[in-house]
Amino acid sequence: MAGGSLIQAALGAPGVKGKKVSSLKRASKEGVTSFIQSIITKKHEVKDPFYILDLGVVVDLFKKWSHHLEKVQPFYAVKCNPEPAFLGAMAALGSGFDCASRGEIESVLALGVSPDRIIYANPCKAESPIKYAANVGVNLTTFDAREEIDKLRRWHPKCELLIRPKAPDDGEARCPLGPKYGALPEEVFPLLQAANDAQLAVVGVSFHVGSAVMRSQVFSGAIAAAKAVFNAAEQLGMPHLQILNIGGGFTAGAQFDEASGVVNSTLLQYFANEPSLKVIAEPGRFFAETAFTLATNIIGKRVREELREYWINDGIYGSMNCIVYDHASVMALPLACSSDSDNPTCQGKQRYPSTVFGPTCDALDTVLTGHQLPELHVNDWLVFPNMGAYTASAGSNFNGFTTSAIFTHLAYTNPFQHE
Repeated sequence: MAGGSLIQAALGAPGVKGKKVSSLKRASKEGVTSFIQSIITKKHEVKDPFYILDLGVVVDLFKKWSHHLEKVQPFYAVKCNPEPAFLGAMAALGSGFDCASRGEIESVLALGVSPDRIIYANPCKAESPIKYAANVGVNLTTFDAREEIDKLRRWHPKCELLIRPKAPDDGEARCPLGPKYGALPEEVFPLLQAANDAQLAVVGVSFHVGSAVMRSQVFSGAIAAAKAVFNAAEQLGMPHLQILNIGGGFTAGAQFDEASGVVNSTLLQYFANEPSLKVIAEPGRFFAETAFTLATNIIGKRVREELREYWINDGIYGSMNCIVYDHASVMALPLACSSDSDNPTCQGKQRYPSTVFGPTCDALDTVLTGHQLPELHVNDWLVFPNMGAYTASAGSNFNGFTTSAIFTHLAYTNPFQHE
């Protein structure tokens, strides 16, 4: 689809259509900030945390993916961020979906997505959701153990399988997956034989180098190892494998430019003679991370000499669980809408070493320490950009603070509108 068509597809997507989507100016660096201020002003008495989802960012990222990885179809990893409007936009843009549970499959099907655009990409599944997948027609899954073959043979014998070998290297990934998933090289041949003996159709290979890799060259080794699995299947006399799933690990920015170059060159090196090969991937944070901004309200303050301590109404047990579980670094931007409406972004103001706590009664709920912030007050705000990946999706209801209740406002950065 052309750029204009992508825009219209996103705005008319299930989960988006019928909802208010505010247009922001791309030319203005303060577009999202101004939008947040307008929400705060209009809902003066409501100081709950909220998200901004910029659909324009999603469209731009989809265009970038299509340009750099033209032959690789994304199957968005739902676990990264299951916001319905975001999923709907991804579906309308043409993405497939990587689902790891019945709940994720249900949320995607509810948007009108065809089950053949879903891969049940969890190598270890309970029997009940396997039966559910069979009933709704989700017929592609992954496996890396003989016990999974037994379950699939019994409960979903028509399912097509992707064998998941362990990637040779995790590329210093922020969240390695190799310790939990992936067949060892010496296990691949017996697993292929076992699936073949069970009369299950192994149609391809799936690997995952880990979430947010630091070294893009890791994709080269993983694709080479996948080619060895294709060769092993051929040696067994199995039907020719048709699908290669290169998993996730991508982040937006310069890392993606490098990683996509490695992927393209390595695919050409090992699979140039297989024009009918279908290549898919499972990106999560690449699409979600930079599309979401979180606004939190300052609900408490304490001053101890030069140190400022602030309490906000979201934290480690909520959206900022990413600090603990995703090893993320977050950045807080001041928005002094209450104490300094003439200079809400606090330009030119003195900064102080500051600690930011979440709202729960646990000392572990500490979001930032030693962060430089201007003098802020209760009812001012802290804004956190790039908060779309493994944030609200993994939050809890600990201490009665409900992460799932955080509202998402929809916006669209308009490339054709200028100041």
